[in-house]
Amino acid sequence: MKSKKHHKTIVLSDIHLGSRWSKAIEVLNFLKNNSCDTLILCGDIIDGWSIMRGSRIKWRRRHTRLIQYLLSIQNSTKIIYVRGNHDDFLDRILPLKFSNMQIVKEYIHVSGNSRYYVVHGDIYDKITSTYKIISKLGDIGYSMLLYINHHYNKKRASRGLAYRPISKSIKNRVKKSVSYISDFENVISLIAKEKGCEGVICGHIHEVANKYVNNVHYMNSGDWVESLSALTEDVSGGWSISFYHEKQSYRISSEEQYRKIPVEIPTLA
Repeated sequence: MKSKKHHKTIVLSDIHLGSRWSKAIEVLNFLKNNSCDTLILCGDIIDGWSIMRGSRIKWRRRHTRLIQYLLSIQNSTKIIYVRGNHDDFLDRILPLKFSNMQIVKEYIHVSGNSRYYVVHGDIYDKITSTYKIISKLGDIGYSMLLYINHHYNKKRASRGLAYRPISKSIKNRVKKSVSYISDFENVISLIAKEKGCEGVICGHIHEVANKYVNNVHYMNSGDWVESLSALTEDVSGGWSISFYHEKQSYRISSEEQYRKIPVEIPTLA
């Protein structure tokens, strides 16, 4: 039997339980192969928008199994659940603490001598925070894109071709989307600096990252709809991005873009 890989911290976000596209089984497999002292759930773990929308596929047994697993490990693992915009229904009970689990809007994570501002990120997204109706319409559009992505990759798989996420390809090609991501990273890194933190950990935009922005260590845990990614911290305080892989449960990214290279981005006007 393969032994678990232990980490000091694991960060997961944007699992979207209750959505048709949530990879709950993959999340559960990942957690069963990777243990940690602290598990940070960085928002949009439960997709209240999808559930309330009355979509054909809502809550599944696999979603319940993941919640049950999280509750079963809370005695040995500290769990920090940071609410996101899709699970904003939690605002009614925040902050809440029971057993070894906390549900909060934001959190400060200490790694070595550095402080990390942990937040989902939606409150620093002008569209999400100011124009909620537009944001929900965009969410419907994203769901349609995921539907197309599902059938496109099903056809690729039948031809023996590798998985290719359509929405990420589009985001990387559309100038406005690239600008939106850069603006988001810029704003949230400056907010972290204002809060006296050396780093920021977030989710929300489904764009995995581990880099420096405005001399702030910016990390985004990606999502479990397409990327199937997580942030992991080792005992020495080093951070890595892990992608789920069926055959080996996870793999560590070693791409150049994730190295700690300072990147200066101008402040937004």
